[in-house]
Amino acid sequence: MKNIPVLFVEGRTLAEAYERALVSLYENGAPISTQYDQPGDPPSIDATMNITVLEPWADPMIHKAFPGGIEDLQEYVLELCGAKDHWVKNMNDPEDTRWEYTYHMRLNSYGSWREVANGASVQAGAFSVDQIEQVIAKLVEQPHTRQAQMITWMPNIDFDCYDPPCLQSLWYRLVFDENDTAWLNCNVRFRSNDAWGANFMNMFGFILFNRQVIADEVARRSGWPVELGRLNWQADSYHIYGKSIEEAKVRLFERLQSTSFEERVFNFRDPLIRQIYEEAREAVLEKIRRIDKEHER
Repeated sequence: MKNIPVLFVEGRTLAEAYERALVSLYENGAPISTQYDQPGDPPSIDATMNITVLEPWADPMIHKAFPGGIEDLQEYVLELCGAKDHWVKNMNDPEDTRWEYTYHMRLNSYGSWREVANGASVQAGAFSVDQIEQVIAKLVEQPHTRQAQMITWMPNIDFDCYDPPCLQSLWYRLVFDENDTAWLNCNVRFRSNDAWGANFMNMFGFILFNRQVIADEVARRSGWPVELGRLNWQADSYHIYGKSIEEAKVRLFERLQSTSFEERVFNFRDPLIRQIYEEAREAVLEKIRRIDKEHER
């Protein structure tokens, strides 16, 4: 093999685009081994992928095949909004095996990391930039700007990090329709994206992040009605790990001919789904508090 395939898919909704991306990868991706393979694992199916979701806030949003539950989606959204930032490890303690980073911490305080000094947890680093605030302020001041972006990669840390950030950047721009509604368009780039094990949750999470954290705050400050425009998702390496291929076949690929698309998806606005999602919030926060107490011991 000389070239990694470059694939493009488009769907009206998240569930539709997600399914099309997986099918395109399964049919057109290349077998490539990874540094995470265990002995006997088949190679992953890999490609560079571009996924465009035209109406990210429309139903059906949720695909039943993703390996997780509605409660997991709520937990991931809370994580993206900062609920687990305190789980980042102390960088000057080689015995600390907690996370290297959270996406929210990289976006909210880029350039800093967590250390412990004199028994107190502090943020260290030469500087700290709240990129979320910078993006919101930029969009309100200059809605057509091409400079509203956030990055995660910190080369002073991440080249030697065991599990460096997969998310690399978020880019935003507002366009206005004939009714003066602002539509928040977003480009997301991942250097590496586990198509089966993580991609759906990633896309769902950032759609909710864009809605709740970016769009709603831009609307509050500006007075404009702000809706979610298209989401363009690029993954340099979009892959199904070899160990996951059989599961993906059983849960999705082998069911495509025997089920309708409607049978394979959920509407996020379905009252029961929203009830499960909303009720999971306090359970997730209690789980975080419980783990915190266990770590203190």
